[in-house]
Amino acid sequence: MMTETLVPFDEVLERYDPALGFEVHVELNTVTKMFSSAPNAFGDVPNTNVNEVDLGLPGVLPVVNKAAVESSIKIGLALNCKIAEFCRFARKNYFYPDTPKNFQTSQFDEPIAYDGYLDIELSDGTVFRVEIERAHMEEDAGKLTHLGGATGRIQGADYSLVDYNRAGVPLVEIVTKPILGAGERAPELAKAYVAAIREIVKNLGVSDARMERGNVRCDANVSLMPKGSSTLGTRTETKNVNSLRAVEHAVRFEMERHAGVLDAGQKIVQETRHWHEDTRSTTSGRPKSDADDYRYFPEPDLVPVVASPEWVEELRAQLPEPPAERRKRLKAEWGYSDLEFRDVVNAGILDEIEATITAGASAAVARKWWMGEIARRAKLAEVEPAELGISPAVVVELQGLIDSGKINDKLARDVLDGVLAGEGSATEVVAARGLEVVSDDGALQAAIDEALAAQPDVAEKIRGGKVQAVGAIVGGVMKVTRGQADAARVRELILKTLGVEG
Repeated sequence: MMTETLVPFDEVLERYDPALGFEVHVELNTVTKMFSSAPNAFGDVPNTNVNEVDLGLPGVLPVVNKAAVESSIKIGLALNCKIAEFCRFARKNYFYPDTPKNFQTSQFDEPIAYDGYLDIELSDGTVFRVEIERAHMEEDAGKLTHLGGATGRIQGADYSLVDYNRAGVPLVEIVTKPILGAGERAPELAKAYVAAIREIVKNLGVSDARMERGNVRCDANVSLMPKGSSTLGTRTETKNVNSLRAVEHAVRFEMERHAGVLDAGQKIVQETRHWHEDTRSTTSGRPKSDADDYRYFPEPDLVPVVASPEWVEELRAQLPEPPAERRKRLKAEWGYSDLEFRDVVNAGILDEIEATITAGASAAVARKWWMGEIARRAKLAEVEPAELGISPAVVVELQGLIDSGKINDKLARDVLDGVLAGEGSATEVVAARGLEVVSDDGALQAAIDEALAAQPDVAEKIRGGKVQAVGAIVGGVMKVTRGQADAARVRELILKTLGVEG
């Protein structure tokens, strides 16, 4: 039985150097699947977006999706890869219940793109170059849902259901070369690298890039080398991690777990691992197969893909502004400081802020909401801000209500509660919950009189010239009005009532 003792992260770094490797799977957003005419759509009724090719029925023949090939080439170009003028598909043979053909059509020794790199900017501005070994085309498998157990995982489940809607969806798998030298920043680099891939494919328009839907998934490989050694350790592969936070935590956990195993004099088992978000830990999956175990051979039913230099250059001309150049432009346009902009990028909300500004908010307002209240709520919910369910239009509408004086910042948070609860738009929530600011002088005066009567000593201080004490009375009024009073108007009326000039 392998020891699962975890070594504190700082102690891991004292004795070992980490080696990383990432395999990021990107689902392409083509209209149809990789080798069939079945729809490529998310969330439809299970087993409806399938046809004979997806199910591997006898006598059917696949046809390559040209749009998927073009998207794959664009990804390769964006990763600074060389594009193969000639490449082939291969059969990767293994049995799994969500792969009805009993093999996956992929690429083996002839990928569409190879020998690239990506410069990753870390939180403090440090740039770390990650070498890309290859980016190859393949098809996705179906999806298993495990039922009858307490956790929804295969362990303890009574039975499983399979949905073949995802079988055959176009994928590009991006594989790095071994990444050395990250040291203590290995978990941060893992998160930043996957974030950069997600940003690139979303910017290219070739993937919806929604990690919660599995559009971008990461297999994170981790091994440890004793300090001073140049020999790579035995690696484990944590499969299908589908959030940036989880990628970071998975790498950190595996480093601590590996160190515990090695310190105990045991050997690391080369295997796949399952990530569990609830416990932020991994568990053993299956022994990791090497390429020979898959019995790759050229796919006999598909002709080679020939990417002529002219076609590649035509696609290169269609590439959008690179993310690094875009960030530089947006920073200048928005007027953010270096620190402010870096915080936005590190929070992964650049697109959301840009969309909010495009929808009509100022750069300062967009940053205030996304880096403030929305980020706070996302942290509590342990999700990324973009996954909270607040759209740029909601932010613009909320700020418009504040600017018009209908609500204040405090009430806006209550309005946001209603929007997230599905009670309608911000304006509808204000009306339904009666959250509009009280600005009627008669109603305010009654609340002021009550607050003054409750704090006569404070009222005397204000009459005596200590105008700053008016805040205590304003607070009393806000309490009476449940935070719905116009604070500025309340202050004016308090001073007027006490005969004091503001």
